[in-house]
Amino acid sequence: MRHPASYTRTAIGLHWLVAIAIVTTFSVGLYMSDLPLSPDKLKIYSWHKWAGVTIFLLVAFRLMWRLTHLPPALPVGMPAWQHTAAEAAHWLLYALMIAVPLSGWLMSSAKGFQTVYFGVLPLPDLLAKNKELGKTLETVHQALNFTMAGLVLAHAGAALKHHFIDRDAVLARMLPFLKKA
Repeated sequence: MRHPASYTRTAIGLHWLVAIAIVTTFSVGLYMSDLPLSPDKLKIYSWHKWAGVTIFLLVAFRLMWRLTHLPPALPVGMPAWQHTAAEAAHWLLYALMIAVPLSGWLMSSAKGFQTVYFGVLPLPDLLAKNKELGKTLETVHQALNFTMAGLVLAHAGAALKHHFIDRDAVLARMLPFLKKA
């Protein structure tokens, strides 16, 4: 199968929708963690969990799309190590986009707080209530989030390097308005 010249509109839309959702949800997570216990904090936690479930569903769809639609080929002159690093980073991002919301759901279950999607659809607890496991999963959730944040920054930095230093079309594949006439 031949690589297309650019990403599909669906792939581009899912990329930016998930990216915005992840950055927003990560920011909300940082903000809410230090709030004193209050009804507002509980409401923000619910929103954060809804966003996590939504991201999980979007990423599952995005992953199915990616597995059935080849991405554009990387630039021909790109060194092999960069090609390998780009491929590894993309698959690690997919793994983290699944692991982060899943770890949050596991943490909520272990802490005894059921996730109720949009306040109407109760999701099953994945674990029995276990305070110690809940604390461990909180640490895991945070570590996965910060790992993903670092990888997202590296991903964005690599895209900007391709655009401004290498002057190739890598970034334009996700931002079609950058394509040269």
